[in-house]
Amino acid sequence: MHVIATAGHVDHGKSTLVQALTGADPDRLVEEHRRGLSIELGYCWTTWPGTGAVAFVDVPGHERFLTTMLSGIGPVPATLLVVAADDPWMPQAAEHLAALDALGVEHAVVAVTRSDLADPGPSIARVVDEISRTTLAGSPVVRVSGRTGDGLEELRSALVSMVGALPHPDPAADVRLWVDRRFTVKGAGTVVTGTLQAGTVRRGDTLAFGSTPLRVRAVQALERDHDEISGVARIALNLSGDDTDLKRGSVLTSPDAWQHTETVDIRLSGQGDPPLAPVLHIGAADVAVRCRPLGDGLARLTLERPLPLRVGDRALLRDPGSRALWRVDVLDPLPPKLRRRGAPARRAEALARSSGKPDLADELARRGVVHVDLMRRLGVPVLGDHLAVGPWLISRTRGERASHQMADLVTAHDRSDPLDPGVPLPALAHRLRLPGPEVVRALVAAPLRVVDGRVRGPGDAALPPGVVKAVTEVLSRLEAAPFGAPTADDLRDLGLDSRALGATVKAGLLLRVGPGIVLGPEAESRAVAVLRDLPQPFTTSQARQALGTTRRVALPLLDHLDRRGLTRRLPDDRREMIGA
Repeated sequence: MHVIATAGHVDHGKSTLVQALTGADPDRLVEEHRRGLSIELGYCWTTWPGTGAVAFVDVPGHERFLTTMLSGIGPVPATLLVVAADDPWMPQAAEHLAALDALGVEHAVVAVTRSDLADPGPSIARVVDEISRTTLAGSPVVRVSGRTGDGLEELRSALVSMVGALPHPDPAADVRLWVDRRFTVKGAGTVVTGTLQAGTVRRGDTLAFGSTPLRVRAVQALERDHDEISGVARIALNLSGDDTDLKRGSVLTSPDAWQHTETVDIRLSGQGDPPLAPVLHIGAADVAVRCRPLGDGLARLTLERPLPLRVGDRALLRDPGSRALWRVDVLDPLPPKLRRRGAPARRAEALARSSGKPDLADELARRGVVHVDLMRRLGVPVLGDHLAVGPWLISRTRGERASHQMADLVTAHDRSDPLDPGVPLPALAHRLRLPGPEVVRALVAAPLRVVDGRVRGPGDAALPPGVVKAVTEVLSRLEAAPFGAPTADDLRDLGLDSRALGATVKAGLLLRVGPGIVLGPEAESRAVAVLRDLPQPFTTSQARQALGTTRRVALPLLDHLDRRGLTRRLPDDRREMIGA
């Protein structure tokens, strides 16, 4: 299906032309027929050879109904701009053209109507000039009379060519359906309509209305029931669930796939600066906002209610007083808070480099580290050169900077506290503003290394001279009796408290076999050599005598060898060497 929205000044024949093209009257209200003008959105459809179904969204042209008009053209990719030959260039034609230009509509046909009532030449010349400065430049302009049918075939041919050039949306895309009508059907319940821009809606699906789940009971398009419909399409959905607040301007989305935001950073295009309290139009929604200029055509909008927005979304900002319009390009639907003096200017500088299109490199340049789920909600494809650690994506620049900072932090820590070398992974994650220890671990680069959950430097930290002197004294005493471990009093007298001992053990200068029991670093291999010469298995007493030590040392030393898998303790409390 293809969807086309009309645009143009009031009473220039938009509804008449749609009726001539489809055979159906888009004006459905009694008041519309009484007053001879469209008030609400109208919908008609037809089928043409070579294109299939073509649906029209007919919008009102009166200045009082601009909000309704914008809700009709907002989600639609193509337009039929209508200008009357027997009227001059009118304000609402200019306003509608400005809206189409701001929304970036490039697929259009212009119909100069009532060509049976006046020479269409001047109107054609004027409209060609007007659209030449907009995204509609180069669109075909066709003279036509909805009353006589003159030019209708030429118009239909131009529309067929236009819809044939429309891009094909992704049927697997996340759904975002802007509701442009809500009503109740007896026996069925709530029904909403809208233009499905992309993605697929199936009967039985669950769609999210904010945080509220709504079940799709039925799907209809062009007055027929369907099991599923893919965009672009005009659809009606029969819903069940808590839909109390559902109305025109509401939006239904794929669950957990969109970033609903009340704050968004944007790029503005238009004449002058917008007021402080304009209205944002996107899709079929119109939302009051507060506009905070950031500088250089950039601004921050604070919305009165959350909307599901993505990077690259196109919208309109409108001043209800002056009726001025500005084009809005969404740059960041999840911006940081502006807390410090000068923050707006710094934020503008960061945003100025943004392309305005979904780009992972842009996101990583501003955020440094992002979660893959956030990128999906923001509509940013995970493509390009980056580091990936589980669900986290990191720019290479940010990763290299973190690695350098990590080395500096570890060095500074070891200098200030040589008895406790290395920095715990969680502490580095906090200092480096990284999501968690697993990200820090992935960024550790040589000569740094991870030991027991801490990032250690390339070598042992320099121990205080007093500790080094005490270790030298301990090793000197152990030369004569390798298994004659000093007592706790001896260690205390040498100045080796538990913290200093821990540092010497981490440095590999001493071997701790039990609480308060330290030996030389070669004690383990020496003990294995001695015990291997004993008859197997051996008793604790035999081991103690062979090692030339006391039970105070022998028992924890044998337990240490058990834990290391070098000896095996038997049920009768004897031991044997493994592999002996």
